[in-house]
Amino acid sequence: MMRTPKKSLVTPVRSAALLAAVVVGTAGCSSQKKFEVSELCGTTVETMLVAPFVPEGDTLKIDDSLSGPGQPRCQVYVDGKLSLYVRGDIVEPDFDPLKATERSMRRLGEPSPADVGDGAVIADHGAMAVQACTHKGVKSQYVLDIDGVENPKGTAERRKALEKLLRAYLPVAMKAEDCRP
Repeated sequence: MMRTPKKSLVTPVRSAALLAAVVVGTAGCSSQKKFEVSELCGTTVETMLVAPFVPEGDTLKIDDSLSGPGQPRCQVYVDGKLSLYVRGDIVEPDFDPLKATERSMRRLGEPSPADVGDGAVIADHGAMAVQACTHKGVKSQYVLDIDGVENPKGTAERRKALEKLLRAYLPVAMKAEDCRP
């Protein structure tokens, strides 16, 4: 007896898209959905850390097409509008990324130092943290940069959420790029 191969009902999907979002229905008659993001730039992240930055909407798109080795990049869009842009970079140990980006951090609104990694700055609409590490046997630094942030609407709440995300995601992002403290 000859067997007929079964047709797969599951089409291949990039793992980032598969793990990136779970749509949770909201109560009431609103057609808007609450999105839960569980992956950023190819690494797992606690959904509660990303939730404050992702508003309700109709569509969620996570774009990690700009990523490269040692340079993870991902953009989270809700209804076509950027909600969160996360970048990681492995840089030389004698480079000061906080000083080099001082002007761009000011454009993100009132940057102030934060106690994350070897140095960090949190602004009204973005943040950056730096941590010394060893990458492929070479002393380096890992830079985690977050911007494009408009939510939560309250500045104090948004800054607090940025600090929590920086603190929790910095070691995860470093490990993913094999940049050991």
